[in-house]
Amino acid sequence: MEQKRVQTDISTRNLIIKLCLQGKSFREVGKIVGRTHSTVQKIINKFRYEGTVRNKPGRGRKKILTTAEERFICRKIKIDPQTNIRNLTSEVSSRIKTKISVETIRRTLRKEGYNGRIARKKPYISEANRKKRLEFAKAFVNYDESFWENVIFSDETKINLFGRDGRKQIVWRKVNTEYDKKNTCPTIKHGGGSVMLWGCIGSNGTGSVEFINGKMDKIQYLNILKKHLKQSAEKLKMPRVYYFQQDNDPKHSSHLVQLWLLYNTPKLLKTPPQSPDLNPIETVWGELKFKMRNKNFRNIEDFKQQLREEWQNIPCNAIKNLIHSMPRRLQAVINAKGYATKY
Repeated sequence: MEQKRVQTDISTRNLIIKLCLQGKSFREVGKIVGRTHSTVQKIINKFRYEGTVRNKPGRGRKKILTTAEERFICRKIKIDPQTNIRNLTSEVSSRIKTKISVETIRRTLRKEGYNGRIARKKPYISEANRKKRLEFAKAFVNYDESFWENVIFSDETKINLFGRDGRKQIVWRKVNTEYDKKNTCPTIKHGGGSVMLWGCIGSNGTGSVEFINGKMDKIQYLNILKKHLKQSAEKLKMPRVYYFQQDNDPKHSSHLVQLWLLYNTPKLLKTPPQSPDLNPIETVWGELKFKMRNKNFRNIEDFKQQLREEWQNIPCNAIKNLIHSMPRRLQAVINAKGYATKY
């Protein structure tokens, strides 16, 4: 049986050099350190010609991809970040006529700073609406925070009575405890119902909030404005000339509503379609839904009462900060060339 080769450690090599410098022969040194004289000779020669007893760093396994091929991979991902990684692997394998693994492609992308992540969900923005968003952003981007303090932002939203509004709950649990009551999220057959509401905010806090019966049409929307807009403007301490913001929903832009706004609102601010990122109240809705998520209520009226209380308790400073973010939101739209932003 062939004897396994043993590598001489660094401390032993240093000892060999030391003993040889003291004038001992290779065989004498070999007997002292337990190595053959030929091994001692090789270590001495290495030290004599290279000035070190350490091994040279190994080259390792040769890369299967060239620099040009790595650039090709990164270019494909830059053009289409949603490229299927397995299809890209097959394409690269055909290109270099060598089979490579999916992990090789992933390593190449990670080295260049790319990481696989779940794509953020954002509203689809058509080309026409992209241009409208860009035009709106360019028209108002230079307006300072004081302008936006004189705007009442409004919107409608839906809040589920039971459940998490589409969000997934993360739970920390041990193995085989997935069905423990505290580790599960209860559901109700056919859903748990929901409520629709209209609300508005200003730089001084929350305005009115109104629950919507059934599907809101232009008549119900007009009645909400008649009941709450003037009242909200007074509560929010708006100046005599202020802007009322609404989006381009058909019931908002109906002739009946537009005619009433013409005579009862100082100025109207229309945000472009598909632009929740240009309405700070969207963030307020998200906060409200989060607070109502784990509320216990006896009936629908109790739920509405608790919701009104939470609405009134939203901090004024938080809303003011959201409204002061409008210049940054508009600049983000310009930077994104009208497409979706982080807001």
